[in-house]
Amino acid sequence: MTDLIDLRSDTVTRPTDGMRAAMATAEVGDDVYGEDPTVIRLQERAAELFGHQAGLFTPSGVMANQIALRLWGEPGREVIIEADAHPVNFEAGAGAVLHGVQFRTVTGAGGILTRQVVEAAMRPQHFPFTGATAIFIEQSVNYHGGAVYPLEVIDELRALTRELDLGLYMDGARSLNAATALGVKPSELGDRVDGMMFCVSKGLGAPVGSLLLGPVDAITEARTWRRRMGGQLRQVGVLAAAGLYALDHHVERLAEDHANARLIADVIADVAPGAVDPEAVVTNIVTLDTADKDAGAIVGALYEQGIRMNAMGPHRIRLVTHLDVTADQCRRAAELLGTALAT
Repeated sequence: MTDLIDLRSDTVTRPTDGMRAAMATAEVGDDVYGEDPTVIRLQERAAELFGHQAGLFTPSGVMANQIALRLWGEPGREVIIEADAHPVNFEAGAGAVLHGVQFRTVTGAGGILTRQVVEAAMRPQHFPFTGATAIFIEQSVNYHGGAVYPLEVIDELRALTRELDLGLYMDGARSLNAATALGVKPSELGDRVDGMMFCVSKGLGAPVGSLLLGPVDAITEARTWRRRMGGQLRQVGVLAAAGLYALDHHVERLAEDHANARLIADVIADVAPGAVDPEAVVTNIVTLDTADKDAGAIVGALYEQGIRMNAMGPHRIRLVTHLDVTADQCRRAAELLGTALAT
């Protein structure tokens, strides 16, 4: 298949030539001893970028989220989280298995938790009720088309957590996409939460890795939990170098991915208006409603034509743009998909 257009996720990207060169020449040491200079530079760079004291490199966003559940959660207590959030639906029940954390799932419009909906759902914070220890938010909102939390909504949640002595954590896998969409510095997102993570392996195009960020004492404890989860690596500077390269070269171009996602939405809306609202596409994720058509069948048919995307339910399709697809490829995929939806 010579002209494959892979829109399943921004995790399918491959390292660019420049990134591979940076990896090949990376200065390395033993990170278990805290001696890998490239890892240290990436952790410090990430923390500074988002306005946090310290950072920790982890092999995956899932591991970073699970460490965060231990840091800001507590066995037998609740974490308040949106019902479609990644830790609820896509982390294999790890919060319950590893940490004994109970999720208090709340449905927010477009996947966005507001202070109002959180307050309405909270249990009393005294025995024998299962009280909460933290609120987790997702930025951008994966399952809801890459929607972005407005700063004022985060501020309202932050005020609530301070009033109730709760933690506020951001699963910021695509937080740089969110910052780009909002037109703000990453630190304007990061300094609004107690802790967060972001991935270098999604829109930034690195092959592996996420950074967990927070206060020094939390990240010190996080290092112990990374060890317990088997995430302590040795000469991992070869991977950290990819993350540093991504931060140097692939952040500003995220706007191109957003433009390509909007292109897809605009093309499809022209032929199948009920499938997508282009105005709602603000980052690099497009979610489509297939109405009465079988999403899996459409995905399968397009696969035969060299277009890959994911069915996220019986009548739901997701496409994600990234640095390995061009505007022309996105237009072609949208035209074929629009035809399938309208026929």
